[in-house]
Amino acid sequence: MLTKYFTKVVVRFNPFGKEAKCARLLLSAIPPAQRISGVTIQNELLTAESTKKPIVKITFKDKTEMEADPSTLNFKELGNHFDRHSRKLSLKESIESQ
Repeated sequence: MLTKYFTKVVVRFNPFGKEAKCARLLLSAIPPAQRISGVTIQNELLTAESTKKPIVKITFKDKTEMEADPSTLNFKELGNHFDRHSRKLSLKESIESQ
């Protein structure tokens, strides 16, 4: 997953729900150096009685926000969902640098 263009990551999930694996894998995919140098990570654990829905919300460097439901997607599908925009930013960056 291309995490280079992330500026903010919001993850909300039930640690005992089916969405926990996907959400935890997403959080672990962000390199430690990137966590220190500028990505803001907000993590909220939900209880079984909570009425809030699980969510993964990413804000990119160009201020675009994308969100997905980790209970309906597996990690690969979630990665592909966010990589679409990251690849656009990567292409834009490579064109501007030439």
